[in-house]
Amino acid sequence: MPSVIERDMLMNPYMEFDRAAWSALRDHTPLPLTEDELGELKGLNDQVSLEEVEAIYLPLTHLLNLHIEAAERLRQASAAFLHMEAPKVPFVLGIAGSVAVGKSTTARLLQRLLSRHGNGRKVDLVTTDGFLYPKRVLEERGLMKRKGFPESYAVKTLMDFMGQIKSGNPRVVAPIYSHLTYDIIPEQYQLVEQPDVLIVEGINVLQVSKEAHSFVSDFFDFSIFVDAPETFIERWYVERFLMLRHTAFKNKDSYFHRYASLTDEEAVETAATIWKEINAVNLYDNILPTKRRAMLILQKDARHRIQQIQLRK
Repeated sequence: MPSVIERDMLMNPYMEFDRAAWSALRDHTPLPLTEDELGELKGLNDQVSLEEVEAIYLPLTHLLNLHIEAAERLRQASAAFLHMEAPKVPFVLGIAGSVAVGKSTTARLLQRLLSRHGNGRKVDLVTTDGFLYPKRVLEERGLMKRKGFPESYAVKTLMDFMGQIKSGNPRVVAPIYSHLTYDIIPEQYQLVEQPDVLIVEGINVLQVSKEAHSFVSDFFDFSIFVDAPETFIERWYVERFLMLRHTAFKNKDSYFHRYASLTDEEAVETAATIWKEINAVNLYDNILPTKRRAMLILQKDARHRIQQIQLRK
């Protein structure tokens, strides 16, 4: 009869790998990236090294390539079974995680690595920020302090976008968001024209709703959750806030320009308050509960290094 520990292991839907075990799965995948290119992909305070790319992201790229190729074979086989031409449909990769955890860097890095497979793939990246309601609507509905929460998104627009993508529509548009103005840019759109892979990144992409019959994640072929203890994420958020105070916040067009003149002490206090009252609430109420819906979980340490990987069995 299995022990309690053995039963827990059998019931765990994930296989768990430490850094060394995961790195060994690279399988000679080449490193198609230079130090300068990596620097262009990093977030403002995300510490990612080429060693991290080799140890974590190359094995992950190898795994994703296997899934992409298998999905294409299945698509062709299904079309042959149905005696019809197979439409070109992107492989959709969803990336979720908290504000400031580094998921945007992960998304950009995977976009670059996946695009350099074989003879090159077309890999597009869309963030769900573009599907937030415009600031005017959020203000009218009293949701400015709930920005990033499920109710702040135009879910119908996002679901329509995903449906068009998975229907093989040749030209699909996504709204564009400006972090400078903290708003949707009117009458500007990102054009998505049948990429081989589409990465959809956002804090909300794995969320579900009792009221909805379908979810964004229903359109995903693979999903990743970037994770870290809250104490680390809060520190990264505060550090990023301090850095933005000397960069983007100085722009008079910035929504956060009023924070540019804060002292260090005032800035730390302001960022910590925003984290506690908004981002931490969203993290525990809406984001963390979706973690185990992901096919892969990347667990970071205090230095942004991924130390544990959980892969769904």
